Amino acid sequence: MPDGLRVAVAVSPKAGEATERSVTLPAGAVLRDALLAVGCNVDASDVGIWGRAATLETPLAEGDRVEVYRPLVVDPKVARRLRFKQQGARSTGLFAQRREGAKSGY
Repeated sequence: MPDGLRVAVAVSPKAGEATERSVTLPAGAVLRDALLAVGCNVDASDVGIWGRAATLETPLAEGDRVEVYRPLVVDPKVARRLRFKQQGARSTGLFAQRREGAKSGY
């Protein structure tokens, strides 16, 4: 096994576009080192490891997946309401399998 840590760095600069690069870093590397290795902006405030928020000084472990998050464009609750409205209330979720004569929502 070669010296160093093998980590993946995932970046999504815009919707529908994502890149993941694998890098080998020296032992004792921190999240900031992984971002520098792939040429990413180290001032990124929203970063994490395996979906959990982390600071730029968080130590990395073998096999970690460093992720750079971008700000949300739409609140997830609002987006869900809009999708539900477009699909139609009677054809989705609990309403899709409603028995004949049953109460609404059951």
